[in-house]
Amino acid sequence: MKKSLLLFLLFTSRMFLVNAQITVPIVKANFGVEADLSSNYFNNAIQPAVDDWFGRGYSGTGQSIIDSTGAATIIAGYAISAANRSRSFSKLMKPAPYSVVNNRLVLDAIFHRDFHGDDSTVFASGSNKNGMSPASWSCPVSQGIPDKNDILDAYTHVRRAGPNVTDSLWMFSAIAIENTTGSRYFDFELYQTDFYYDRVTRTFNNYGPDAGHTSWKFDAAGKIISPGDIVFTAEFGSASITLVQARIWINKNALSISPFSFNWGGQFDGDGSSATFGYANILPKTAGAFYTGIQSTVASTWAGPFGVIREDNSYVANFIPKQFMEFAVNLTLLGIDPANFSNNPCGTPFRRVMIKTRASTSFTAELKDFVAPFRLFDYAKVDADAFIQYHCVVMPTTSINVVNPLSTSLYTWSTVNGNILGSTTGTSISVNAPGTYYVTQKLHTACPVTSMDSVTLFFDSICTILQVDISNFNVYTKHGNAELNWKVNNNELVKEFVPEYSLDNVHYFPLSTLSADSRSGSAAYSFTNSQNLLSSSPIIYYRVKMLCKDNVIKISETVLQHRSETVIPKVIVFPNPVTSEAYILLDDAGTRNVTISIIDSYGRILQVISRALNKGKNILLFDELAKQKPNFYIIKIETGKNQTTHKVIVSK
Repeated sequence: MKKSLLLFLLFTSRMFLVNAQITVPIVKANFGVEADLSSNYFNNAIQPAVDDWFGRGYSGTGQSIIDSTGAATIIAGYAISAANRSRSFSKLMKPAPYSVVNNRLVLDAIFHRDFHGDDSTVFASGSNKNGMSPASWSCPVSQGIPDKNDILDAYTHVRRAGPNVTDSLWMFSAIAIENTTGSRYFDFELYQTDFYYDRVTRTFNNYGPDAGHTSWKFDAAGKIISPGDIVFTAEFGSASITLVQARIWINKNALSISPFSFNWGGQFDGDGSSATFGYANILPKTAGAFYTGIQSTVASTWAGPFGVIREDNSYVANFIPKQFMEFAVNLTLLGIDPANFSNNPCGTPFRRVMIKTRASTSFTAELKDFVAPFRLFDYAKVDADAFIQYHCVVMPTTSINVVNPLSTSLYTWSTVNGNILGSTTGTSISVNAPGTYYVTQKLHTACPVTSMDSVTLFFDSICTILQVDISNFNVYTKHGNAELNWKVNNNELVKEFVPEYSLDNVHYFPLSTLSADSRSGSAAYSFTNSQNLLSSSPIIYYRVKMLCKDNVIKISETVLQHRSETVIPKVIVFPNPVTSEAYILLDDAGTRNVTISIIDSYGRILQVISRALNKGKNILLFDELAKQKPNFYIIKIETGKNQTTHKVIVSK
């Protein structure tokens, strides 16, 4: 009986695979799937309404989905130095998340250029396979890759087929591989966790709890309780796409459950035949094409505004036939659309994407090249602030603003002890009373609240004292401990002090609470902190929080203590906020090498420069920062083994 059931499942699986594909050019959710990158252009002809990856200048209402800002600079860099062609970079979606583009709700997108030449973002030769825990995957210090497996570029985009959060959910993916002969095999693996690859240690981190993945869970009726990891395995032959198979990570026991929203396809592969967890293939409940795919066949297919870097490190403007492959999957038809099984219609189907190539058609064939996991649906949480938070004598009308607004998000403000003047929605409010003000963010009108922030305004009706309350704050290393020293004026009005420390200059933790003594006028204080528990951290930030008797809170300046002989240069980013050109001033005590990175709110590196600093003041221009959309960004300064970060706002 079991053998007959298995044969039936395999037979129906093959039937669905045959009937579930489209291998001709087609438009889905107004996005062209024809192995071409140009908007307003479809199937080798102008069609002035179709969206696509990039714009090439064809007139029409079709939109490009990937932001191509800075393409000319990147291309110019390729001409200047061959080393520039070996670098990886990413470009995000051009429209804001949850924008309605041509009556379709666009959620997120990314273009990623993979490393070229020998690199550590490849699998070491051996037994790295799908179904294994990422903890068991191994990567070399540096290794070449066969051209049939070498990934050049990768693309991912998710949108709905209409303007609503309940319209069909489509995932569009594309890949460029060096070799164009024979069959090519690759996987788009989608993770629920903040999965990432550390190039320094060559290890994968933050994978799921179930044998290295996150498993899908079901109730007794087969309804989805919580989603897990997904993989779409694709195969392109010499003529066309021959297979796209959807698999989800499950406990093998789940195969005994009849799923409510899809069917099991009859295959299960984990780390060996006795594995408890593994990837099982799934099929739609209803017949119909749940995926479509095609590869480029026209000579000199445009490779987009960034061109393409071939395996020999040469830059070319066009793909050769069969080099660019594209496919799309209807996640709703497949039964894994979060809008259909969660209480959140704006739930995301995954958080990270990793792209891999395999040696053969077998799902458990040896893995070859990979694009390190990149983020999707990782929208910046709302960050609110007021220009002045402490007021005295008279409480003026004050604005509180969202620092990193998304044009498509809805912001709602509230307070229980303050007073809001006028509207309580929008990216800013006016208030005229002290208190705590809360702002919530919704990505769409149909979405629940996705993030919240608060701003507290303080008021002192007297305000004749404590104008400059803490002074001469310094930190010294003494007998292996940190000694904090500071002075305060008008000591008789101080209730207590709380020395605090931080390892990232963002999250601060109290070290102790010190009651103020009974002295009047100026007074000096000190506090010694044992650093045994912090011995592994090369940098510690200290500050002192002071609570006055009228409940006003004051915070000292921040002092950074270096725990090694290497000195990090003093850094000033100006102007901040950035509106046009951005500069970084580094005041260095001696000549050394420094690496400076600009990182966006998604954690992606936008620009990296390395310089040999001269003794004294060094001023560097960062043209890439001024080109970015309004948001907050992180400047990371690295000298030797030490690093420091600085938050910068881009406001245009």
